[in-house]
Amino acid sequence: MSMPPPIRILHVVNSLEPGGMENGVVNVARLLDPAQFQVGVCCLERVGQFASRLPNHVLVQALDKQPGFSVRTVLSLARFISRTAPHVLHTHNLGPLIYGSLAKGLGQWPPILHGEHSQLNEEELTPRRMRQRRWLYHGCRCVHTVSTNLRQHLLDLGFSPEKMEVVVNGVDTQRFAPGDRSAVRRRLGLPDSGLMLGMVGRFGPFKRHALMVDAFVRLSRRTDNVHLLIVGGGGPEEERVRQQARESDVASRIHLAGFQDDPAPYYQAMDLLVVPSVNEGLSNAVLEAMASGVPAVCHTACGNAEVVTHGEDGLIAPLGNIEELADQLERALASPDRLSVMGQKARATVAGKFSLASMAEKYSLLYR
Repeated sequence: MSMPPPIRILHVVNSLEPGGMENGVVNVARLLDPAQFQVGVCCLERVGQFASRLPNHVLVQALDKQPGFSVRTVLSLARFISRTAPHVLHTHNLGPLIYGSLAKGLGQWPPILHGEHSQLNEEELTPRRMRQRRWLYHGCRCVHTVSTNLRQHLLDLGFSPEKMEVVVNGVDTQRFAPGDRSAVRRRLGLPDSGLMLGMVGRFGPFKRHALMVDAFVRLSRRTDNVHLLIVGGGGPEEERVRQQARESDVASRIHLAGFQDDPAPYYQAMDLLVVPSVNEGLSNAVLEAMASGVPAVCHTACGNAEVVTHGEDGLIAPLGNIEELADQLERALASPDRLSVMGQKARATVAGKFSLASMAEKYSLLYR
């Protein structure tokens, strides 16, 4: 008996530049069985660095969209959809949903599976944007979020629960695993002694790198021999934060690693990941750090409480301003042994509950 032909999936994203959502798209494309699923990615703007992680059989197309609304991009996407004939159009966040809906025609083939990956910020909460989402959601077969908290956030804003599913992010526990911290630091050219705080991600305003640098300066006046490692690149805040770090009183203790194709050893160098972000859906950095045996301290505003059990495998605390963040970091660093124990439990948590295999299986069920 012959196998049925593969289900064709077309992801629509702005780009595959480094980011949490983009990481998830790449992971799913890598994990799905090519005998059962044929995956393509259409990048509205440009391809991006994460495309290099995709298998060779995944088709990637960039449409070179410029800033502002583009009718040409709608037409280009419509032609690409016609040529590739996907069974499912998988859009990610509002911009790709707008273009995907217009390109295929609302209510027409193929059905849209739409993904929301972070809490809506002030710009997304304007009446116009809210009307757009409500109207476009009606044309989707299903809307998925990356955490239960994010789903509840959308329900609290008045969106219907009828089509809304949760597919929790997963993490590669083989790629991200504990290592010899001292050896890794020496290899990366980082200080071998002292405690290392870390941040990982693009320099977007809602990640709040500037707040972290200010809090670290304040913390350094109280605590000796603590360092800050910032991993990531890109985003509108990058140059401002880099300048802020260079001009701070503790510039020699702030290590700016830039974007890393392989961030795994940088997690291994950390004692504690810090996530002061205010609009995560579910942070990939938290999962990657935990898989690496590193606990995280996370702001209460996001869905990290679905992953982190406060005081057991990490910390959930109000990190709303400089003083709160500095105070929480001082408390956390006061007991390195406790951090080590929480890191071991963090690894066990993600290995048991947040595997890539379970994430891929949930997506495959939605696609079917």
